[in-house]
Amino acid sequence: MTDSFRQLGVEDTPAYYPLVHAAYASARELGIKFDAATADAAQMQRHIATHGVYGMFRDGELVASVTLRYPWGPLPGPFGLPHIGWFATAPHYRGQRLGALMLDWLEQAVLRDVLRAPAYSLGTAESHPWLIQLYETMGFEKISKKDLGKGHITVYMKKTINLAQAR
Repeated sequence: MTDSFRQLGVEDTPAYYPLVHAAYASARELGIKFDAATADAAQMQRHIATHGVYGMFRDGELVASVTLRYPWGPLPGPFGLPHIGWFATAPHYRGQRLGALMLDWLEQAVLRDVLRAPAYSLGTAESHPWLIQLYETMGFEKISKKDLGKGHITVYMKKTINLAQAR
């Protein structure tokens, strides 16, 4: 079993689309309107082209991905920090901590070593039955809430990765 990580390009859309579509099926079933849950292949290709989208490959198969929205990019997060979204793990790997491995790699290889970011943020639906607790176990803390007009309250969370820079 070999794992590798890299930034995705638009040529990865044929693998990215089914991963995200499958990973967000439970959100669709819960009626939570995450943008990734309903994006079509063309929207996903534009998403890859306009944001940093990173993937984890296991034996050549794309098994997890996460989007990194930059503070200077077209859709910055709320705190002037890198902001993650469209976080997906292949359902047939659920429970194997691939999402945690994906974030660990992103934190070290991109956020810490390249961007030198003191922290990063994410937003999730307050009504989701388990995501907030999952992110808290990964070291995120709740910072604020906002109604973005998507039919749910968004909870913004932050994780500090470099205490010296965060001060």
